[in-house]
Amino acid sequence: MTQHWWHVAISWGLAALGFGGMAILAAWRHAAAKRDLARLDPRERRRA
Repeated sequence: MTQHWWHVAISWGLAALGFGGMAILAAWRHAAAKRDLARLDPRERRRA
């Protein structure tokens, strides 16, 4: 494997890690927002 292909493989790996990390963080923020909206929703209090 030449140096060029090592760099290509490493670049793809770093890009995959970066996008994977962004996806995980977005899911985490989405879950936090869902909890906040559920806590602030006045309709939830009436059901209890």
